[in-house]
Amino acid sequence: MGEKWGKKFIEEILDSVGIKINGSNPWDLKVKHDGFYWRVLSDGSIGFGEAYMDGWWECENLDDFFCRLMPSNPQEKVQKNLKTALYFLGAVMRNLASKSRAFQIGEKHYDVGNELYRKMLDKRMVYSCAYWKDTCNLDDAQEAKLDLICRKLGLQAGQQILDIGCGWGSLVRYAAEKYGVSAVGITVSREQAALAKELCEGFPVEIRLEDYRDTTGIFDHIVSVGMFEHVGYKNYRTYMEVASRLLSDDGFFLLHTIGNNVTSVATDPWFGKYIFPNSVVPSLKQISQSTEGVFVLEDLHNFGPYYDTTLSSWFHNFDMNWDSLKHHYDDRFYRMWKYYLLSCAGSFRSRVLQVWQMVLSKNGTPGGYEAVR
Repeated sequence: MGEKWGKKFIEEILDSVGIKINGSNPWDLKVKHDGFYWRVLSDGSIGFGEAYMDGWWECENLDDFFCRLMPSNPQEKVQKNLKTALYFLGAVMRNLASKSRAFQIGEKHYDVGNELYRKMLDKRMVYSCAYWKDTCNLDDAQEAKLDLICRKLGLQAGQQILDIGCGWGSLVRYAAEKYGVSAVGITVSREQAALAKELCEGFPVEIRLEDYRDTTGIFDHIVSVGMFEHVGYKNYRTYMEVASRLLSDDGFFLLHTIGNNVTSVATDPWFGKYIFPNSVVPSLKQISQSTEGVFVLEDLHNFGPYYDTTLSSWFHNFDMNWDSLKHHYDDRFYRMWKYYLLSCAGSFRSRVLQVWQMVLSKNGTPGGYEAVR
């Protein structure tokens, strides 16, 4: 009786968004294990993701599935369970992205293996949303994004920039190579730092393994791409104050971040456990409050739909290169990574998530800032 009720409850949620259980459409969910329904009802999003990792359900087009599902806010429809409640309570009670925990995201996600990222990303190893305007391949789209950032900052030869969360050094190397600047890049990933130093050798670039709260110096411009998601809502104000302290009075701070349509204090529990620990996607309200009295917003640019194309390209590369990667990982990792990339692609396609680039100044630009696209 309980199993039938659980199945009916899940069926009603999926049916409301045009998804059938064991249906014939490529976005339909095919159940492989009878325990699937109660696992989802008892463990919420963690149970749903883990059930996929364990092969308890399949879907031909995961991205299409999540594109249909995510706007309905399925987590709210599934009865609140103890695990989910404790997860969000922990995010409120503790500072999950405190300085003492800063390196955990590097160890969990970015240190998973440089070879994986080499095979998945573009030739410059840019791990953030590409700019697909007037481009048709990942390499060109990522280079267009790097150039867009440089042009928004108005980089001039001889200037020095800071990249907070520099990844494998793609932006600082590009800026040094194409615009004649010197740069400092910081990361909390040991694997990223080691490879970034290698890739930036011969350029006026310094790579530091450090938390942003420990960074010193004054820079003509500051940029942060895809790192603010790891700052944590309790640290947003501190982050902005640090950026202001490090920025010259007439410089720009370009913040590139995934954005949430609604305010939250924690990421999805499955993503928090397996992909991005201690992270949360900010809302415009949270960013605005954190910059009040610290920065002037000069420009806001949303190109969130481009992340769908970027993530789909990453999954294509990951999938095509799996044979050369699988001796380092197991099949459960493959399913976890596929679930991560394609569920995100579907979420951006459905517009429940955005990508914002903000240009900020300390005192406002005399005469106004001319937007660059």
